[in-house]
Amino acid sequence: GFYLAGMLLVLAGVVDDYQDLTPATKMGVQATATIIMIFGAKIVLSDLGALGDDGTILPLGVFAIPFTVFAAVGVINALNMSDGLDGLAGSFAFVGLIGFMAASALWGNGEDLGLLTMLAAAVAGFLIFNSRWPGRSSASVFLGDSGSMFLGFALCWFAVKMSQGDDRVIAPATALWFLLVPLYDAVSMTTRRILKKRPPFGADREHLHHIFLLAGFTVGETVGILTGFALLGVVIGLAGRWFAVPDTLMVGAFLMGGLMYLYMIVRSWSVMRFLRHSICRRGDIADRRVLPDRRQNHSDVVYLGPERRSGVDRRKDSRRSEDLHPASSLKKTG
Repeated sequence: GFYLAGMLLVLAGVVDDYQDLTPATKMGVQATATIIMIFGAKIVLSDLGALGDDGTILPLGVFAIPFTVFAAVGVINALNMSDGLDGLAGSFAFVGLIGFMAASALWGNGEDLGLLTMLAAAVAGFLIFNSRWPGRSSASVFLGDSGSMFLGFALCWFAVKMSQGDDRVIAPATALWFLLVPLYDAVSMTTRRILKKRPPFGADREHLHHIFLLAGFTVGETVGILTGFALLGVVIGLAGRWFAVPDTLMVGAFLMGGLMYLYMIVRSWSVMRFLRHSICRRGDIADRRVLPDRRQNHSDVVYLGPERRSGVDRRKDSRRSEDLHPASSLKKTG
């Protein structure tokens, strides 16, 4: 079931990288892959953990299958939406896999440890060529939709598999912490788009990593900071499992963190400042409705590029200007 569903997503991603698929088509493929997971491997989100009034398991009953599809499509798209900078989505996936590996080694029977180790090793090898290191200005390979959707599905697979049943390794609340940053970012972006009456799955450049770039951080610094936050989520999840923290407290803390995250995003775009740095995009030609005067030199203008680069764009030129330092542009443009 894992390989069949994963191959379906990889093939759909390859097609999308060459010829953009509609959001509805991609979500349909993702839902089909989840159905394969549910009926082909009997992996389904049947309960939400010990969230009952007296600490009992809260079952989903007849809502188990539709809720599993909803959750899986959400996780897949969360990682897919985070694939906006070199090394970012891969780092999130690697950190999540490390969390599941640690949980399997500490509290599981080792059933999933082999596949988890192979996936983490593959992602680590990929990141060597997908990340920006000192002396390396751009990545040489990219995930594309095929890679990001597959890794999102893999994370969802283990999150559900390891958090259900009588011999569960972790609680569903722990799995949420393993996927901290991608989930926060996807939910906050979707919420903002709906509130602004924009398509919830439309592309924009208002994710947290875009805010870091506009605030003057480089691509490498942004990826490092956000990966650190993701790692912190894994540590909190493992600590909660180790010290047997009640699921209600773990879920409550996760939701509180999500509200703080959303407030930070909204406030940043309202006051146009982040971490005491301006994120004003007046000098960004991507926001212009007309082309700049060709007689003028716009080499000092920062262009962040689209939310996600298509396969065609990546093959044409992997050296995008998103690693330029926006602070210098802001000084020149006023």
